[in-house]
Amino acid sequence: MRSFALIIDGKRVETAQRAEVRNPADGAIAGFMPLATPADLDAAVAAAAAAFPAWAATPDAERQALCGKVADIIEAHAEELAQLLTLEQGKPLNGLGSRFELSGAVAWTRATAAITLPVEILQDTPEGRVELHRKPIGVVGSITPWNWPVMIACWHLIPAIRAGNTVVSKPSSLTPLSTIRMVELMNEVLPPGVMNVVTGEGGLGGALAGHAGVGKVVFTGSTPVGKKVMAAAAGTLKRLTLELGGNDAGIVLPGTDPAAIAEGLFWGAFINNGQTCAALKRLYVHESVHDAVCEALVAYAAKIPVGDGRLESSVLGPVQNEKQLALVRELVEDAKAQGGKVLLGGDPGNGPGYFYPVTLISNVDNGVRLVDEEQFGPVLPIIKYASVEEVIGRANASPFGLGGSVWSSDIEAAKTVAKRLECGSVWINKHGAIQPNAPFGGVKQSGVGVEFGVEGLKEFTTIQTLLV
Repeated sequence: MRSFALIIDGKRVETAQRAEVRNPADGAIAGFMPLATPADLDAAVAAAAAAFPAWAATPDAERQALCGKVADIIEAHAEELAQLLTLEQGKPLNGLGSRFELSGAVAWTRATAAITLPVEILQDTPEGRVELHRKPIGVVGSITPWNWPVMIACWHLIPAIRAGNTVVSKPSSLTPLSTIRMVELMNEVLPPGVMNVVTGEGGLGGALAGHAGVGKVVFTGSTPVGKKVMAAAAGTLKRLTLELGGNDAGIVLPGTDPAAIAEGLFWGAFINNGQTCAALKRLYVHESVHDAVCEALVAYAAKIPVGDGRLESSVLGPVQNEKQLALVRELVEDAKAQGGKVLLGGDPGNGPGYFYPVTLISNVDNGVRLVDEEQFGPVLPIIKYASVEEVIGRANASPFGLGGSVWSSDIEAAKTVAKRLECGSVWINKHGAIQPNAPFGGVKQSGVGVEFGVEGLKEFTTIQTLLV
């Protein structure tokens, strides 16, 4: 199996120790991750700091062109990266899997490269001229999760360098290999030190978040870990962008055609096997269409092949890791004990790998752990409701506020409900369909700041007001 190295100052840096990265489909070794020391982290931050002045001074059009070349090199190696991603993450190559993720990474990189932040003229009168300039922050620390390792890395890394910052990337220790390889490729077109990657276990992410040489941290992951990142960053008052956990509610209004929405509901909930922050995680269905929606969802879900991601026939793969699989099992068993009715799935079996079947459970409500907590796996609770006013309150009764959706043939009625949901993004008749020109971020305990588009790029800058 291949051994990977850190990338610091444009060069491969070997480490004395490595850790195994395993394929969640069968437990086989996918590769070996380098274990960075505190000295390696210091070297990466120092390299990024040394590269920052020249990179920040690089003409904007030149930085834009180099970000375009980054997109080109990722695209040229997309199949290699997709194969590596499937090996370590488990998601299928096809469908909404690894090849889809790589195409999304390329699209986001190109879209971000195209954005500019021109000087804003706030005043130009005989009394004076006021200009608003946006300047890069310095060294950005990026900490990424295991569910969409490549695409989320691009969400962090590309706007950072597009705005003129330099980066130290720290991917999840569960899925580090595809990110290391992508950063290695980026260094074929970027100046040395602009993009660095360190990997390791334990406290490496916290050390990066607290490092005195880092000016901003961007983190995607769970809310508990996000709080630790925020605490670590507080010592030097770092800028932060935190995209954290979600428990997204979907509301099906009365009069909706179950057959017309079944496919959209399924993929809103089960994209990436449910391992997506902004996946549909609890579905509220009006009593008049509840049974029909359940039947339509079961009929659609029963046809989805689940298997090893390396098989071209697989549409969904395993849960990525043993800890997450244990949580999914625990929440399902608790729902059963609380009277939940398993409509599909619910029995993980004893085969190799971290597989759990697509599971639909009805006859549950707020107060059951599967409804109140983020399952982050292939299970969807379906909750019956009687009145729209009541269901809005139940949907909002959560510490999370990442996304939500409303499903109806009456778009205006859906929009009225959508605007009352306490979440950063709301979709009508779809769920989780993010795009690079639309800001994305959470409210409440789902995060701080936004990503994507002009607003997301601004998060990687500071403001300097120039008064003449």
